[in-house]
Amino acid sequence: MPRRMVIWQSALELVDLFRKKKLSPVEVTDAVLARIDRVNPALNAFCLVAADQARAAAREAEIALMKDEPLGLLHGVPVSIKDVLATRGLATTGGSRLFADHVPDEDALSVARLKAAGAVVLGKTNTSEFGHKAVTECPLFGVTKNPWNPALTPGGSSGGGAAAVASGAGPLALGTDGGGSVRIPAAFCGAYGFKPSYGRVPHRGGVPGWAHVSHVGPIARTVRDAALVLDAIAGGDDRDRRSLPSPAGSCLAACQDDVKGLHVAWTSDLGYARLDPRVVEICGDAAAEFESLGCHVEVVNPGWEDPEAMFSTIIAAQCYAAWSDRLPEGEALMDPTLVKFVRRGGAVTAREYIRAVERVDAYWGEVHAFLERFDLLLMPTVAVVPFAAGQAPPREIAGERVSVLGWMPFTFPFNLTGQPAASVPAGWTDDGLPVGLQIVGRRHADATVLAASAAFEEARPWSDRRPAL
Repeated sequence: MPRRMVIWQSALELVDLFRKKKLSPVEVTDAVLARIDRVNPALNAFCLVAADQARAAAREAEIALMKDEPLGLLHGVPVSIKDVLATRGLATTGGSRLFADHVPDEDALSVARLKAAGAVVLGKTNTSEFGHKAVTECPLFGVTKNPWNPALTPGGSSGGGAAAVASGAGPLALGTDGGGSVRIPAAFCGAYGFKPSYGRVPHRGGVPGWAHVSHVGPIARTVRDAALVLDAIAGGDDRDRRSLPSPAGSCLAACQDDVKGLHVAWTSDLGYARLDPRVVEICGDAAAEFESLGCHVEVVNPGWEDPEAMFSTIIAAQCYAAWSDRLPEGEALMDPTLVKFVRRGGAVTAREYIRAVERVDAYWGEVHAFLERFDLLLMPTVAVVPFAAGQAPPREIAGERVSVLGWMPFTFPFNLTGQPAASVPAGWTDDGLPVGLQIVGRRHADATVLAASAAFEEARPWSDRRPAL
């Protein structure tokens, strides 16, 4: 098979071809590494390419195939890892010059499970420093670019992984999502991103500062590829006391579930957000597709409080606790926006922090009560289309001034509530920029979100649309 075709094969297709011995893990790994060599200078998606280790793992995978040994779910499939997740023997810097030489001696639990499933780790993908902002740029490795237009951002903070997947530099990426960091870059890069229910994937071996809101999740070109990753990495582990037991049934099998009869709510703005009109039009049209899938779709205004203040208070305080001991000595090495955020956290009082946590409990009650009426809630993933790489996010949308997080008002609320949420490619603007639709489910209803995502993908497939790189 020509390399230009190999790099665009889905993970499921690769698994099938490997097992039928029609394709070699070594051949695929070499093709993907060659693609990385070609596109990474323009995109800066990878901050570390582990070519020797990847080829060695691919050779081991090929030997196992030849010997007809038992195979894992992802046997021989290339995957990239966000540089905030620990990788044994490979540098894990968190995008920070403070940890430029840090090489863990243990894998994050999610990474260990990927390896146990037979995945071939290609290397580490770029992130913002400690994942503190939803664009992908850091003092250590610089700015990551969007494959659809390298002048623009891929979003973040898992933007390196999303850019890699969208550009054919591996079918799978593992990211983290503390406020939208899987879903935002998936939306900006025309990929599928899934934030599982909080605790569905054990989260040990990441950077501190995001307690109670950070989720580990996949970015892929297809829904079923993401589900395959979840089957490999989901399930409880006592080393993470917040982790959930293994889900009942397979995530991949859930993609076959019928969505007819589901009650679906659509909101363009959650009642308070400001949006680019192009986003509203594309996402509204995508939401209407669920009627043709047999769902009952209702336009709603949930009437919830805007949770930005409580989210920002909690995260700033946690980042202060995690990194304030690095100030002022390490300040010159850190991203100025991170320094500003940490200092802001130092001004949060214990009373303010506890009040914010209490407000989250009340907010959860509102969201839970609303979703007792609906199986799914649809909305745009991001309020804007991709903007200039290396620049601050927009503070004005459709002629109106917005808050610091006003460009991403739809993602972080569901980190506070911990519900499953996915971003599917809803369509492209006239000038070729991807727009994402977010699908949010009830607590622990990951299977329903996957089923809805897969049904939408079948109705409006996107994986054959590729950037011109």
